Amino acid sequence: MTKVYFIRHAEADNYVRDGRIRPLTEKGLVDRKLVTEFLQDKNIDAVLSSPFKRAVGTVADFAEKNGFEIEMVEDFREQKSISAFDKKNDLDPIIRKQIINEFLERQWADFSYIPSDSDYGETLLEVQERNIAALNEVLTRYKDKNIVIGTHGTALSTIINYYDKTYGYDDFMAMVNILPWVVKMSFDENSCIEIEKINLFV
Repeated sequence: MTKVYFIRHAEADNYVRDGRIRPLTEKGLVDRKLVTEFLQDKNIDAVLSSPFKRAVGTVADFAEKNGFEIEMVEDFREQKSISAFDKKNDLDPIIRKQIINEFLERQWADFSYIPSDSDYGETLLEVQERNIAALNEVLTRYKDKNIVIGTHGTALSTIINYYDKTYGYDDFMAMVNILPWVVKMSFDENSCIEIEKINLFV
């Protein structure tokens, strides 16, 4: 059996607009220690991550303390944002949040949805397909091992949805503010046989 511990990143500095280099906040740097403590007795064999700074930073404390080199996997990156939303930064925050939430709800209702009047980002289906392809490759290389994957909220949610179609918009919104967040998946070959969601703050 292969066990994968997906680690959704700790709190990041959203004032840094470039998602690839967005760092953890001071709170995020403190909270990532919860991840280190959680993983300490899990007999981990390898640590992988999205190349985005906030994901790498969240698993780095555990990796450094246990002698792991973090393997970067490009296709575990977060959803490419729709740049049209950046142009709405001058809107009232409540209105902007409402617009974004309406968009998210439509995306979760239709994984192929993208606004026709926006600069192109990624559909949830595209995010899901590349993350699952990357995961299947990892499952082959690390069969019967215990591995850590540093990841993101949307990317991870599409992975959960791939194996559990009941996981949808309401579930996604329920975890948006849980940073970091852990999801343990157990696999027999490439078949997911168990999903366990773990809130480190409880």
